[in-house]
Amino acid sequence: MEPLISIITPTLNIVENGHADEFNLLVSLLELQTYPRIEHIVIDGGSTDETVELLKDYKNKGYINFFAEKDYGKFNALNKGAMHAKGKYVAFISCDDFYHDITGLYDAVNTLEAENADFLFSPAYCRHPEGYTFLFMPAMLNAFQAMPCARQGMVFKRSMLEEEKYFDEKFRLMSDLDFIIRILMKRRKGVFFDTNFVTYKLGEKTYADEEQCINETKLIFHKNFRSLYPLNDDTLDQMARLSLFPKGLLDKLVTYFDPADKDLFYERCDQMHQIRMEHYKNNK
Repeated sequence: MEPLISIITPTLNIVENGHADEFNLLVSLLELQTYPRIEHIVIDGGSTDETVELLKDYKNKGYINFFAEKDYGKFNALNKGAMHAKGKYVAFISCDDFYHDITGLYDAVNTLEAENADFLFSPAYCRHPEGYTFLFMPAMLNAFQAMPCARQGMVFKRSMLEEEKYFDEKFRLMSDLDFIIRILMKRRKGVFFDTNFVTYKLGEKTYADEEQCINETKLIFHKNFRSLYPLNDDTLDQMARLSLFPKGLLDKLVTYFDPADKDLFYERCDQMHQIRMEHYKNNK
């Protein structure tokens, strides 16, 4: 029998916020997935509009299971969902995202099983708040500098989530970056799935609050890298803002990747620094 996969979706006032139709698309396309064993768990953070009634209707029709209680942010909701999950694998997708390829989950789970991997990452279409869509290709060699792929295009082994203590909830916007850094430094096995099967919307809070993202990234870098290299606030600021990492730290971080990728790692890190420098110049 195929292993169960649990899809986790957080919600809050989706009717009032105009996301009911998008949520319906998500649920409808999940029903069309060719993979036979999917559970969809919705974690509602205490909606005060008609969202709970909407979710009850979906539950009564057998589409979802949901839990309604106040949460303390997106990653608290995702952690709650993972704790309720019964699947061998877990994926996280927001109420306004969707799996556009109906064979995507089938092929993703088969890839995880074949590779005996702890997590899977893939390309994804990103819908930008300014109205355009672009393809976000994974760049795992840059994972210690910036978010290397879309969380919505990832699938995780549930046992790994438990063993690694889930998302760190003190990071309200960037906890997924922290989690990816942690699992790479634990040498968890990831597999690249070269199929674009998900479309997601870039978080408006993340897009609108660049300084909060930078401040959280500084804390994430300090948390994960302080035992590898001495880091002061100026160094952390350059790392988070400009992706400018000390050579001594890069020499430590490169060891977490295949030795065959050593030269490419340094090249990609420098490219990311140049991209961030250009962004900084254009937004002064």
